[in-house]
Amino acid sequence: MKVLVVEDDEETAETLRWGLAEVGIPADVVHNGGEAIARSQANAYDVVLLDVMLPDGPDGFAVCRRLRELRVPSRVMMLTARTGVSDRVSGLDSGADDYLAKPFAFAELLARMRALLRRDPAPGTAAVSDLVIDELARTARVGDARLPLTRKEFDLLALLTGQAGRVVSGERLLDCGWSYEGAPNSGLVDVYMSRLRTKLSRAGSSVRIVNVRGVGYRLEVPDA
Repeated sequence: MKVLVVEDDEETAETLRWGLAEVGIPADVVHNGGEAIARSQANAYDVVLLDVMLPDGPDGFAVCRRLRELRVPSRVMMLTARTGVSDRVSGLDSGADDYLAKPFAFAELLARMRALLRRDPAPGTAAVSDLVIDELARTARVGDARLPLTRKEFDLLALLTGQAGRVVSGERLLDCGWSYEGAPNSGLVDVYMSRLRTKLSRAGSSVRIVNVRGVGYRLEVPDA
């Protein structure tokens, strides 16, 4: 999991960053809405912790609306002392996934973040068991762990995930990975499938890439 903290109060922001680091969650910190939008576009954050009252530019509600307009797939949790019903409604209507009132217990914040990531995938994503492919951010995740994929590996895994349970021919896999780079032999697909199997296995994924000899490959969940 990777988090963006958007908080104008430097002491509060540092407390959040330190607390997240203590439980192994890396976090970037920004202090205004413009920076929040720019960072969210440039990085694939799992969760954005967004204060409502921000100086020098758009407030948290406006930031959240802009992130949704830009189709940024990150989950957004509002953190604010504004606890009125109208404020909560405004936050959720702007596109926030959750709204947590200050002051809050850090344990509750972590629990809510985990709950956000257990929800159904956001638009632009595909999921098979514990594997989630985010086409917009071009990331693949097994649970909370990101898979370190090259561009071709991601393209191939995304194709298999979108066709989960069905055989994808070797020819189609070649077209997906090497459309503009000549005509590599089918053995190269086998090499990439082996790499993907290794990375999925190391991440503890339950999904498997199965070779249908002479035809192609299929992504499946054992005993599913």
